[in-house]
Amino acid sequence: MKNKFLETGEHGYHPLRKFKIILSGLRFAVIYDFSVLYKIILSILLLIPVMLYKEWVDASLIILATGVMIAGELFNTAIEAVCDFMETQCNEKIRIIKDIAAAAAGITIFTWLVVLLIEFIKILPHITG
Repeated sequence: MKNKFLETGEHGYHPLRKFKIILSGLRFAVIYDFSVLYKIILSILLLIPVMLYKEWVDASLIILATGVMIAGELFNTAIEAVCDFMETQCNEKIRIIKDIAAAAAGITIFTWLVVLLIEFIKILPHITG
């Protein structure tokens, strides 16, 4: 897609090309970042019984929390990669930037964990009895 501010890129918007890029980035994150993979697996494992018991609002909440958490993880990974690319030496300012990005990802992970824990506690009686 052409960047109208930088005058770079290709002309025209192609939704299928954008979708392919999204899937490529997600695939890369799942393959090379175990923290993304195991969190997706945990979400799916909880999502299955929630959907089997037709708890649609709970399923939506799990999907939303997982999406926000994955986005936070991907932003953190991208920020760290850009920082490492721009500055290979130890730099206090880069460390602070990376710490802030990690804190943002940590908040999304904590929120995701709370949602999963609440949903697990809610679905547990259905599973055990």
